[in-house]
Amino acid sequence: MTLLSSMYAPAQGLGRLAPLRGDLRARYEAWKVYRTTVRELSALSNRELADLGVSRSGIDEIAREAAYGE
Repeated sequence: MTLLSSMYAPAQGLGRLAPLRGDLRARYEAWKVYRTTVRELSALSNRELADLGVSRSGIDEIAREAAYGE
């Protein structure tokens, strides 16, 4: 019986990791939005960026705002 109780004890502790797992997933999704925004804006020409009112140096800030709301 001792063997069974020690086998199931770690499984009960995994429930405490669920919030951490959710937080990591949210951070990963935000990072994907950031990377996609940077990639798409970087692919535009200087003329296209100017039409949008964006400079190349502002791409990082725009992507950060899109992903993290800063």
